[in-house]
Amino acid sequence: MQAFARRIAGHTLIEHHLQQLIERLTQAGHAWPQQVDRQARWLVLDTLGCAIAGGRSPTVRAWLEGHHLHTDPFATADPTGPSAGAAMAFAMAACWDEACEGHARAHGRPGVAALAAIWPWVHQLNWGQLLNAFVLGYEVGARMGALLRIAPGMHVDGNWPSLGSAAAAASALQLNAQQTLTAIHIAACQLPTSLYRPIQTGDTARNTYLGHAAMLGQMSAQAAAAGISAPANAIENHLQVVYQKSAPEGWQGTDDFEILSAYFKPYAAVRHVHYGAHAALGLRTQFDLDLLDHIDLWVYQEALTYCGVRQPQTPLQAQFSLSFGVAAMLRWGHLNSTVYTCPEFEDEGVRQLEKKVTIHVHHEWTQKQWRRAKLQLSLVDGRVLENTCHAVMGDADMPWSEAALKQKFIINCEGSLSPARSLSLADHVLHAPAQAAIFP
Repeated sequence: MQAFARRIAGHTLIEHHLQQLIERLTQAGHAWPQQVDRQARWLVLDTLGCAIAGGRSPTVRAWLEGHHLHTDPFATADPTGPSAGAAMAFAMAACWDEACEGHARAHGRPGVAALAAIWPWVHQLNWGQLLNAFVLGYEVGARMGALLRIAPGMHVDGNWPSLGSAAAAASALQLNAQQTLTAIHIAACQLPTSLYRPIQTGDTARNTYLGHAAMLGQMSAQAAAAGISAPANAIENHLQVVYQKSAPEGWQGTDDFEILSAYFKPYAAVRHVHYGAHAALGLRTQFDLDLLDHIDLWVYQEALTYCGVRQPQTPLQAQFSLSFGVAAMLRWGHLNSTVYTCPEFEDEGVRQLEKKVTIHVHHEWTQKQWRRAKLQLSLVDGRVLENTCHAVMGDADMPWSEAALKQKFIINCEGSLSPARSLSLADHVLHAPAQAAIFP
């Protein structure tokens, strides 16, 4: 450890920060606050639920069958060793319905790729080891998301999550601090540039991005374990070569644990869509849909930039559509995965409502980086109904409860697992002792 600390002399600020973070989270006898353990378990449960729900998709099922894997993530791991097919399946299923976790400062989801990179090893881990690996991967990933802000036209999922998954996989392999940092640098040498374009076209290539990140993280950790080396300034060099810029101010953040800022989604859509949809939920019982003349939605610029898709023709496009989210919520009173399947997705009423939505940018919210939405409904009888959403469940002002999270998990498991098994799994994930096996 002392030799590793001395090696930092003359190296980059990025490497120094990561070295300190890795040492802090992997030192013998370390213990983090109880709320970190709870948050990590909540994230694991939520991601598992999303993966189980996504596993019912015909496309994901075809992948699972092609790799001889089960649709239940608690049975996808190969006890003989890690499987890239299992990592891809887990990550692809977890993001399929766009109901999984996220982190605002990272502008992405550090947890999915990190957990997917670990999952093929779960037969060899207990809960304490899995949580150690997951928290390390999350902390690295969240900071790298804040550091490596993607360029216009790119999508985050196939980029910086690879660095967090490398750290998580290194921990699962019980690599030391220097090997873990090397694994991160190996991944940084080959970070992919994933495109936003599939979301615009509605193609599901985007749903493979996090799986690619998990697979790259796995490979990088295995390479570090074998003695492969990497330049210590790989991340900084990536910034210079790909983005032609240096590290932004404040990317390190001020919190000891970024995982405590993770959010959970009550709705199956990109987080930016949540605010308008939630505002619609508050108004839908106050009028008859037949009286609706037009809809005005005010959002911050980032929401429009990433979720300005109009008249979506595929479920993926709809998950990134502010107007569809409002229309679906007004029509159905919910925004879960069923709105992307027949008959709800092809409902003509939703299509007509979506066409009535006009989106505006609220410049003050944009300037102050506030996430919120205002919805104004103009009716043919002259009435105007208005509702502003300042927060949705999962934001700091509206935290989730364990009961609500378990209920989301049970709903996600419907059609795959019995309610009794779902509840049993949820209790095991949330409360199993550190020395307990992953599989109950």
